[in-house]
Amino acid sequence: MKNLATTKMSSKGQVVIPEDIRKRLKIGAGSRFVVVGQDDVIILKVIEPPSMKEFNSLIKKVRQKAKKAGLERTDISEAVSQVRR
Repeated sequence: MKNLATTKMSSKGQVVIPEDIRKRLKIGAGSRFVVVGQDDVIILKVIEPPSMKEFNSLIKKVRQKAKKAGLERTDISEAVSQVRR
């Protein structure tokens, strides 16, 4: 397994991630990344959605905090409507 490879940027600003790295990291077409650039360093960090178990845990926490804050469903609907305008 190689951790180091070279690549180049196309005229459209596209960069190819070498195949062996894509396979090892299990990334493919449609994979999403956060891109951080500073000085002469560029970092790509794969973004992965949470699992359903993690998502359900987050929703449970949010609902508990909303209930504790006294928020109602109508409050959320109104806030979403205002933002969408």
